[in-house]
Amino acid sequence: MAGKAQFGSKIGLIAATVGSAVGLGNVWRFPAETQSNGGAAFLLLYIACVFLLGIPVMLAEFSLGRGKRSDAVGVFRKLSPHSGWWIVGAVAILASYLILSFYMVVAGWTLEYLWQSVTGYLYEPINAVAANAGVEGLEQQFKLRMQEFIVQDSRPVIMTYIMLLINAGILMMGVQKGIEKMSNILMPLLFLLLLIFSGVSLTFPKAMEGLEFFLNPDFSKITPSVVVNALGQAFFSLSLGMGILITYSSYFPKNTKLTRTAVTVSMLDLLVAIMMGVIIFPAVKSFGLDEGGLEGATLVFVTLPEVFAQMPVTQLWSILFFLLLLVAALTSTISLAEVSIAFMQDRFKLHRTTACIAVIAPLFVLSTLCSLSQGSLSDFRIAGFTLFDFLDNTATNYMLPLVAIFTCIYLGWFAPKGYFYNELTNHGSISTRIYTTLLFVVRFVAPILIAVILFAKIFE
Repeated sequence: MAGKAQFGSKIGLIAATVGSAVGLGNVWRFPAETQSNGGAAFLLLYIACVFLLGIPVMLAEFSLGRGKRSDAVGVFRKLSPHSGWWIVGAVAILASYLILSFYMVVAGWTLEYLWQSVTGYLYEPINAVAANAGVEGLEQQFKLRMQEFIVQDSRPVIMTYIMLLINAGILMMGVQKGIEKMSNILMPLLFLLLLIFSGVSLTFPKAMEGLEFFLNPDFSKITPSVVVNALGQAFFSLSLGMGILITYSSYFPKNTKLTRTAVTVSMLDLLVAIMMGVIIFPAVKSFGLDEGGLEGATLVFVTLPEVFAQMPVTQLWSILFFLLLLVAALTSTISLAEVSIAFMQDRFKLHRTTACIAVIAPLFVLSTLCSLSQGSLSDFRIAGFTLFDFLDNTATNYMLPLVAIFTCIYLGWFAPKGYFYNELTNHGSISTRIYTTLLFVVRFVAPILIAVILFAKIFE
């Protein structure tokens, strides 16, 4: 596509693509999944799934985007113009937009907790209670604080609106000046904060117990359910099936080595997840907070503030953590929004500013409804779920696996002959044996394994 935007440097390309994968799922979903699925045994399965499933599917999406330099619908229309394969891209765009609508709400919660950490309000009323009531009283107070904030009608909505405006400002600046520049700043900051927290966590009194749970596998913990969950986490953490990787790879220069890029992005994404484990498990073991399981929202907004409240310079650690979380939230929401913005630009030939407004404006309504569904609209339910949970369940558990399955089927069986080979190898730059192996995974292994995840979730 003439005049198509692209990333300006290799570092910017990697930073932006890693940022599109690293997000809230790495920070709260991975530790929770690891604890509930047997610790180190789950970690080993997760690593295996990243390499056996994640990288090949990522390469399939990269080859579509870089090859045809278009949005998630456009790549299928260009490759197979007289077929219905474009529906796969359309489902990916819809799924990413639904996820974006409730991710913005979580991003707003994160901004609120960062603000409360900066002002000290998050801890001031609680420390006095904790002095008399101990750890159990401390936990109860943080649970009440989380519930009080989330179920409010106005404050969470205001914070969500602020995050929407921040996203709009960055996105309107474009691919290089907006997304790439933001990623070049925020991704090093994220890794620096992770490194600091990892170092601090290793000084806790029961750090070795936490690391043993996380890194010393008990293979008796491996069950079919744990394998399925590991596949699901690898799939989710790499942003497969969302249209993000197709969209971002359409900004890759033509000489980008796709295999090297996929391995680098997957390794860095894996590193973030492992560092979060190093941070979480020594902390919860040391402060006796690992009973009863870790859950996403509870882990981030209750368990970790409990840890900070029992550490010296509580406010500093709280500020740094919620800054880390906000960085993860921002890179996630930016990449999710870019999927729809690219579609609006490519399909309807809109100016970027107009496309950004067209994508962000409806979110002021949809994200508001998601936020209120946790409060005053909580009695309004779809199939037993609040709107927030319904969108989460529908998009992440069903739509994303379907997109990934049909993307692999298309690349493996229906794409023009030689297309996948030429894109994957840069017209012959890697060995035929490597290509043959990757093609086998894309044709057979990945669709079958992802289908197992899908059916397991349907019938669980």
